[in-house]
Amino acid sequence: MNIVFFGSDNCAAANLENLIEFKHKVLACVTQPDKPKGRFLHLMAPLTKQVALKHEVEVLQPTNLADEKFIAKLSSYSADLFVVISYGRILTNEILSIPKKFSINVHASHLPQYRGAAPINWAIINGEKETGVTIIKVSPQLDAGDIILQEKISINKKDDAISLKEKIIKRSLPLLLTAIGQIEKGAYQTVAQDSKKVNYAAKLTKEDGLIDWRKKAEEIDSLVRGLVPWPGAYTHYKGKMLKILETEVVEVEENVFPGHIGSISKEGLIIGTSSKAILVKKVHLEASRAMDAASFVAGHKIEAGFSFLNT
Repeated sequence: MNIVFFGSDNCAAANLENLIEFKHKVLACVTQPDKPKGRFLHLMAPLTKQVALKHEVEVLQPTNLADEKFIAKLSSYSADLFVVISYGRILTNEILSIPKKFSINVHASHLPQYRGAAPINWAIINGEKETGVTIIKVSPQLDAGDIILQEKISINKKDDAISLKEKIIKRSLPLLLTAIGQIEKGAYQTVAQDSKKVNYAAKLTKEDGLIDWRKKAEEIDSLVRGLVPWPGAYTHYKGKMLKILETEVVEVEENVFPGHIGSISKEGLIIGTSSKAILVKKVHLEASRAMDAASFVAGHKIEAGFSFLNT
């Protein structure tokens, strides 16, 4: 199959590498422009660009998807299929009409659940026991295309957004190859998404990370795991943001008020919630460095009974 690939992140890069290794003809890689990153704001190429250049695949980084020269360039490849994975921009109808067959997308959820920008994060935040990976025909509506293939993936109590994404990447690699093989042979089938089961995974914001200590311990733990590495779950300490990096739900005998420290040990600090308690193991105070919670408490001379609700 002659393919033009659209994508930017590590999931896209892994699948691009896999397509090339399995001898599909990737004619070009369309990705985001290089962006400044790090302390010195050096320009950093998207991971897909790095993979493409390694394999001598042409790279396109348009800033305007409606640009006539870009459209003409896409058309010149005479591609059979466009493959879209975490590209970060919505393709226009004009672009979707270019490939000889159609365009497909690999989405990190068991559609129709969690359409949108952050399906992995919200599945964890909402306490789901499973999610999935789905390959769909791209449609003008966001993640609403007919399903070609999909698989379910379990979410365990220790999974965070990083580990769950790794699971999804691993499962997406063979699934995409299978889908492309079926499309090439004309042996694929599609199923329309059930509109009654649709929900959305909105783009994450910094504000999503604010911890409400009055919620249940399981909800707070899910928030912490779901927002790794960005934007991170956080509370406040003396007017500064205190990111909570690692937690565990625990049972405690004593009555600990929500947001208050019940006890402190080498393992971390116990903070009360509306149900059970949270053992905070690792934190990162604004303008400081990440550290284990016990070291943070010792350094700031915090004692049991301290409340994070009024700081």
